[in-house]
Amino acid sequence: MWAAWCAPCRYLSPVVDELSKEYANVANFGKVNVDENPVTSRNYRIESIPTILFFKNGKAVDMSIGVVPKEVLAQKIKSLA
Repeated sequence: MWAAWCAPCRYLSPVVDELSKEYANVANFGKVNVDENPVTSRNYRIESIPTILFFKNGKAVDMSIGVVPKEVLAQKIKSLA
């Protein structure tokens, strides 16, 4: 979950892009603009951005809020694979 005006989102975006390439065979990645998708944002109770939601079997099972190191996100991906 992100927005174009959000500086931390712009900072984290290349990290997510790198992870999406590194874990292409393990996980699916997508970006949801909160300004363009307010209903989705409300449904997942997004209060701060950037927020990364982690899904397993179609259900949100974890989240990361704010800018976090790439290694932290990679570890979450590995733990859910």
